[in-house]
Amino acid sequence: MAKLGLDYPTKWGRSYSARFVRYLYQSYFLCPYTRHISSLEVRGVENIAGAGPFIFASNHTSNLDTPLVLSALPLERRTRTVVAAAMDNFFMKPYIAFHTVLFYNGIPIDRHRVNRRSAEQALELVQDHWNLLIYPEGGRTTNGDIHEFKGGAAYLADRSKAVVIPTYVHGAGYLRAKKYAKAPKFTEGPQHRRHHVIVAFAPALRVGDDENLRRFGARIESAVIELGRQVSGDPLYGNREITSE
Repeated sequence: MAKLGLDYPTKWGRSYSARFVRYLYQSYFLCPYTRHISSLEVRGVENIAGAGPFIFASNHTSNLDTPLVLSALPLERRTRTVVAAAMDNFFMKPYIAFHTVLFYNGIPIDRHRVNRRSAEQALELVQDHWNLLIYPEGGRTTNGDIHEFKGGAAYLADRSKAVVIPTYVHGAGYLRAKKYAKAPKFTEGPQHRRHHVIVAFAPALRVGDDENLRRFGARIESAVIELGRQVSGDPLYGNREITSE
């Protein structure tokens, strides 16, 4: 019986043959199609500068967020990016797990509890100079606003010395919402087969010499919220207290 969940093998997804198939799929189908249905606008790509690796810490409103962020990345970044995917959504059925690894370079993450094995796999990949796309909220928003960040992005950045790129996806929740989003704000409104989406990248963050993980995690969250306010024009986006102590 094929292993599933955290035991699902993903190393083959970084083989040359799998990377070539993924390059073809993303370059000639996924990215053109995603850009078409979203009329994708990308901001702040100049902030993804230097050798990396980069940890892209993004808000999460829709299962289309991953294709949108991947489509927004320059080719040389996209082809070296691994996606942290929810184990319980994407690695419990062989067919879905296979496609998650092959087409998105996904790795399973246990989003409901701290799991050393999934964290160590992500850490090893970042240390091996793979970029990582992660959703620190642990799942899609249920109310349309940003939820409290978990500590994974801060932990991985601290251990690997990678830089964090705060990332904000705006408008994805409205795009085919009943299929891809959770929040009633999106699912109960008009359903759009095409909708303008903005993916924005903020300047890189690095953990300070004397900064603890809780404070750094709060700084990452605050940067994503501030980016969201700038892009959306909503000064109340993420309007809740963020504890850094």
